[in-house]
Amino acid sequence: MNHKTLDSQMLHPKEQIVIAMTRIYERGLTTLSGGNISVIDEAGDLWISPSGIDKGNLTPDDIMCVKKNGEIVGKHKPSSEYPFHRAIYQMRPDLKALIHAHPPALVSYSIIRQKPEANLTLQAKRTCGEIGYAPYELPGSEALGAVNAQQFSNPKVKAIIMENHGTVLGGSDIVDAYARFETFEFCAAMGLYSSLIGKAQPLTDEQIEGYYNQLPTATPTYLAMSYTSVEKALRSEICKLIYRGCNHNLMFSSAGTISARTEGNDFLITPGQTSRWELTPAQLVQIKKGKAEAGKTPSEYTWLHQKIYNENPDVNAIICSQPPYLMSFGITDEYFNVRTIPESWIFLQDVHNVPVSSLWQENEGKDIRAFIKKGSTAVIVRNATAVVVGASLMKAFDYLEVAECSAKSIVQGISMGKMVAINDAQVAELREYFKAVMRIC
Repeated sequence: MNHKTLDSQMLHPKEQIVIAMTRIYERGLTTLSGGNISVIDEAGDLWISPSGIDKGNLTPDDIMCVKKNGEIVGKHKPSSEYPFHRAIYQMRPDLKALIHAHPPALVSYSIIRQKPEANLTLQAKRTCGEIGYAPYELPGSEALGAVNAQQFSNPKVKAIIMENHGTVLGGSDIVDAYARFETFEFCAAMGLYSSLIGKAQPLTDEQIEGYYNQLPTATPTYLAMSYTSVEKALRSEICKLIYRGCNHNLMFSSAGTISARTEGNDFLITPGQTSRWELTPAQLVQIKKGKAEAGKTPSEYTWLHQKIYNENPDVNAIICSQPPYLMSFGITDEYFNVRTIPESWIFLQDVHNVPVSSLWQENEGKDIRAFIKKGSTAVIVRNATAVVVGASLMKAFDYLEVAECSAKSIVQGISMGKMVAINDAQVAELREYFKAVMRIC
């Protein structure tokens, strides 16, 4: 799959729409005929995906333009949902891009007429904001435009559920809108999967606000920077794994941190407040002797990665991410039992669940660090993230994949019967046979 970057500053709106729609379609978040995307440019012209054209094979020439004066330019018809795009832009001049689609998890909520809980993780509520709910109206009608726009009359709302239909989300540009769309669907998926194994336990607004308020406002920096050939290669490898993680539903635009040890306890880490899909090697941040290279903002988890590297010389890569099946165990009280198949137990052993307060810097991540120091390769931080470590980037990424696949198997198997785990004698046999490669295998 070719990786194409969304760039709202340099790409024409037609190209922005094609890249975003192709990404949505290839990830199974809409159908050949479903969904539409629009962008308002600096002249006030509205660019929108066409009606009745294969979403998997869109080209810039297919994109329609409805000019500010109402003139329609292009070789097709504008999307049949143009009326609600127009209505929302009229209601909310701060929004410059809209995405409407029928992603499976969000549609599940729309057909049971509920709004997904955005407080399931620290990051989701911050990205999604308040969630609106628009009652059903005929697709393509002015009435649908009116009920959708009414929900957006609240300036805190940038995402809504459309009853028995799907979702529509807005953003300050296409990158912002896509990040919100993807985060909203991941949040819905987490809620859906958690309902199959237990009861989701959302955070309060006060907990979320408290977490972000205690983060440092700045990281100490240094000016002298140099990049070795080894580090340059490492930067490319990190970005490629980020893209793979996004394509495989292990990460998404607003969530996914990867770091890799460079020399001593120094490391490279992904930046904060940057779309993972749009990440470039140059944006990665060097951390040397606890300081970040000047002019860049590293991930909010940098301090935790530093402590883990300091204490674990065998750990050379760390990933923090929120894959939806794995995180369904992180938002419920259910135990993630990895005694599913030999591979899962060998690579993960026991995956512990620690409270979200572990991420408050005053607590220094002690619960997380303690389990990793004892040999754990993965720890789930409730309502926040999974922390996965490995002897190399590929090992850490493999463990993340194994964890998500194991969680998926458990969640999907619930409807057929109770899981029968590998027993203690079988675990003892695995421990003895594979003890030489635990953690570093």
